[in-house]
Amino acid sequence: MNYRHAFHAGNFADVVKHAILARLVDYLKRKDKAFRVIDTHAGTGLYDLQADPSQRTGEYEAGISRLFGASLQEPVRQLLAPYLDAVAAANPPGALRHYPGSPAIVRHLMRKQDRLTAIERHPQDARLLADRFAGDHQVRVIELDGWLALGAHLPPKEKRGLVLVDPPFEEADEFGRLAEGLARAVRRWPGGIYALWYPIKDRAALADFRDSVIALGLPKVLDIRFHIRQPSRVARLDGTGMVVVNPPFTLEADLGAILPALLPLLADERGAGFSIESLATEKAGA
Repeated sequence: MNYRHAFHAGNFADVVKHAILARLVDYLKRKDKAFRVIDTHAGTGLYDLQADPSQRTGEYEAGISRLFGASLQEPVRQLLAPYLDAVAAANPPGALRHYPGSPAIVRHLMRKQDRLTAIERHPQDARLLADRFAGDHQVRVIELDGWLALGAHLPPKEKRGLVLVDPPFEEADEFGRLAEGLARAVRRWPGGIYALWYPIKDRAALADFRDSVIALGLPKVLDIRFHIRQPSRVARLDGTGMVVVNPPFTLEADLGAILPALLPLLADERGAGFSIESLATEKAGA
């Protein structure tokens, strides 16, 4: 699977993933102390939905286009406000032309004391990202394989924050690298929040990944899955998932309100649904 951001910007997976991301950042802002977000696969930061990659797939039409401007009830409207405000800030008033990637969403939500490290491996994307944040002293852009950031860049000097791991799934063993990277990261910074995105497509690889996360014996882990249809007989993206390590105590309740509201907007076929499951072991929780 090739999940280069430009082709899939604003699709249903981005909506769910970035809604979760915004809730995590919003929680970190509850304390005055500074935090750092490390985005290991940052992309270019902003995507033109009228450009060829987005037009070629049209995936945003079944994602952010359905949510942007939708009538939302409380408390869902308030819970999604940080995310939707970041989307609105990237566009002319009332219009949807651009979709902000994770570094742009995080940057919109940060306070003056907070910092972002945005890491991107692809040279052209890294240059575009660096140009986008040129002169911004709160953002550091690094051209680097994001997997390396789970070692050398942890822990951050702020000692508070979030690591977003959102790989493109261009290579065969990305699930294995995701599990290995998490194991390495939590050894260096056990108190950090980790948000690991994954596609729901290769179900055997996903089951192995979940087993690997459980085997780490971490005390606080949520596995959030959102399906837009029942499992397909052919290989296609049926859903999106995110493992969150050290989730805020508010996250499960927040998503318990958000995900049911997103379901009728983003569902593609019968069999759509969501789940929020703990992957913490009994031993870890004892």
